[in-house]
Amino acid sequence: MSRWYIYMVRTARGALYTGITTDVGRRFAEHQAGAPKGARSLRGKGPLELVFTAEAEDRSVASRLEWHLKQWPRTRKEALVRGEINLPGSD
Repeated sequence: MSRWYIYMVRTARGALYTGITTDVGRRFAEHQAGAPKGARSLRGKGPLELVFTAEAEDRSVASRLEWHLKQWPRTRKEALVRGEINLPGSD
Protein backbone atom coordinates (compact mmCIF):
# COMPACT_ATOMS: atom_id res chain seq x y z
CA MET A 1 0.00 0.00 0.00
CA SER A 2 1.32 3.46 -0.92
CA ARG A 3 1.94 6.13 1.64
CA TRP A 4 0.05 9.34 1.06
CA TYR A 5 1.10 12.85 2.03
CA ILE A 6 -0.52 16.22 2.24
CA TYR A 7 1.65 19.20 1.36
CA MET A 8 1.58 22.97 0.98
CA VAL A 9 3.54 25.08 -1.47
CA ARG A 10 4.06 28.84 -1.18
CA THR A 11 4.17 30.92 -4.37
CA ALA A 12 6.44 33.92 -4.91
CA ARG A 13 3.54 36.20 -3.92
CA GLY A 14 2.89 34.26 -0.72
CA ALA A 15 -0.21 32.29 -1.75
CA LEU A 16 -0.50 28.76 -0.32
CA TYR A 17 -1.41 25.78 -2.51
CA THR A 18 -2.48 22.51 -0.85
CA GLY A 19 -2.28 19.08 -2.46
CA ILE A 20 -1.86 15.34 -1.85
CA THR A 21 0.56 12.86 -3.36
CA THR A 22 2.43 9.61 -2.80
CA ASP A 23 5.78 11.28 -3.61
CA VAL A 24 6.24 14.84 -2.35
CA GLY A 25 9.63 15.36 -4.01
CA ARG A 26 8.39 14.26 -7.43
CA ARG A 27 5.19 16.28 -7.16
CA PHE A 28 7.00 19.44 -6.04
CA ALA A 29 9.43 19.05 -8.97
CA GLU A 30 6.42 18.78 -11.32
CA HIS A 31 4.98 21.98 -9.88
CA GLN A 32 8.30 23.77 -10.26
CA ALA A 33 8.66 22.61 -13.87
CA GLY A 34 5.16 23.83 -14.75
CA ALA A 35 3.52 22.10 -17.69
CA PRO A 36 2.27 19.53 -18.34
CA LYS A 37 1.96 17.77 -14.96
CA GLY A 38 2.24 20.67 -12.53
CA ALA A 39 -0.90 22.24 -11.13
CA ARG A 40 -2.27 24.80 -13.55
CA SER A 41 -2.89 27.24 -10.70
CA LEU A 42 0.86 27.30 -9.88
CA ARG A 43 2.17 27.88 -13.40
CA GLY A 44 4.13 31.10 -13.70
CA LYS A 45 3.90 31.80 -9.97
CA GLY A 46 7.43 30.73 -8.97
CA PRO A 47 9.78 30.49 -7.42
CA LEU A 48 7.87 27.96 -5.34
CA GLU A 49 8.71 26.83 -1.83
CA LEU A 50 7.59 23.59 -0.18
CA VAL A 51 6.51 24.77 3.27
CA PHE A 52 4.60 21.86 4.82
CA THR A 53 4.29 18.08 4.53
CA ALA A 54 2.54 15.48 6.66
CA GLU A 55 1.91 11.78 6.18
CA ALA A 56 -1.68 10.52 5.99
CA GLU A 57 -2.92 6.98 6.60
CA ASP A 58 -4.24 6.50 3.07
CA ARG A 59 -5.64 8.37 0.08
CA SER A 60 -9.05 8.80 1.68
CA VAL A 61 -7.61 10.43 4.80
CA ALA A 62 -5.27 12.58 2.70
CA SER A 63 -8.19 13.79 0.58
CA ARG A 64 -10.26 14.66 3.65
CA LEU A 65 -7.35 16.55 5.20
CA GLU A 66 -6.78 18.40 1.94
CA TRP A 67 -10.43 19.46 1.81
CA HIS A 68 -10.35 20.63 5.44
CA LEU A 69 -7.14 22.60 4.96
CA LYS A 70 -8.57 24.33 1.92
CA GLN A 71 -11.46 25.55 4.11
CA TRP A 72 -9.14 27.08 6.71
CA PRO A 73 -8.46 30.81 6.79
CA ARG A 74 -4.97 31.88 5.79
CA THR A 75 -3.99 32.72 9.39
CA ARG A 76 -4.66 29.16 10.50
CA LYS A 77 -2.74 27.71 7.53
CA GLU A 78 0.23 29.95 8.38
CA ALA A 79 0.10 28.76 12.01
CA LEU A 80 0.24 25.16 10.73
CA VAL A 81 3.24 25.99 8.52
CA ARG A 82 5.01 27.58 11.53
CA GLY A 83 4.28 24.47 13.64
CA GLU A 84 2.07 26.34 16.10
CA ILE A 85 -0.89 24.01 15.50
CA ASN A 86 -1.27 20.39 14.31
CA LEU A 87 -3.45 18.80 11.68
CA PRO A 88 -6.72 17.38 13.04
CA GLY A 89 -6.20 13.81 14.17
CA SER A 90 -2.40 14.06 14.35
CA ASP A 91 -2.16 15.09 18.02
